[in-house]
Amino acid sequence: MVSTSYEESRRKRMEENRKRMEALNLTQLSQSLHKSSSPISKPSPSKPRTPRTTEKQLVVVRRSGRVANQPAPLYKEVLIDRVIIPRSRTSSGGSYDKYRDYSKRVYASHEARVEALDKAEKLQSELNSPHPIFIKSMLQSHVTGGFWLGLPVHFCKKNLPRKDEVMTLIDEDENESPTTYLAQKTGLSAGWRGFAIAHKLADGDALIFELVKRTAFKVYIIRVNGPSFRG
Repeated sequence: MVSTSYEESRRKRMEENRKRMEALNLTQLSQSLHKSSSPISKPSPSKPRTPRTTEKQLVVVRRSGRVANQPAPLYKEVLIDRVIIPRSRTSSGGSYDKYRDYSKRVYASHEARVEALDKAEKLQSELNSPHPIFIKSMLQSHVTGGFWLGLPVHFCKKNLPRKDEVMTLIDEDENESPTTYLAQKTGLSAGWRGFAIAHKLADGDALIFELVKRTAFKVYIIRVNGPSFRG
């Protein structure tokens, strides 16, 4: 009895479900989806790639209509002469140019340089100065071109100011020439060129620097090929 009732109830539910599916058209939709489905295809093996080649062609540059009928420009190297700017003249009437003409430099021989140094040492001993003193043999860089005079480092650290100062050079005729002493570089810069040119210093000359004041040198000049400078 119970089994018959259960089967009857199950049959009724299935019948009701079928009617609902037909009302919603789910049966036809399910069959349509089943027909359209297909197995996943495997990817085809990759084909070997052919390297791309580019072809270079000469292309005529497009030119403006104003110059289209004129010959194309020709570019080439052109040598330009070096422009020489005249240097200002010194207070003594001479030009700095002759001191920068390296082709006209005159170099002292080793023997002449040593002879000038010997004369300077002899004069230094005769001075018997109580002041700090040293001898400097002139090089081309001191008297031409760069006009930079480096001083002995040990002398500067012991006797000269520790910061930049105006250092006065006094020649044997008591003429004074201000120069700039650079403490970090231990040398004379601005003003030294004027002193060197005015006193016609040359390669091989020997100069005696006597520190007569804190910022003043008495300078004695021993010529490489002659007596000391006297004005």
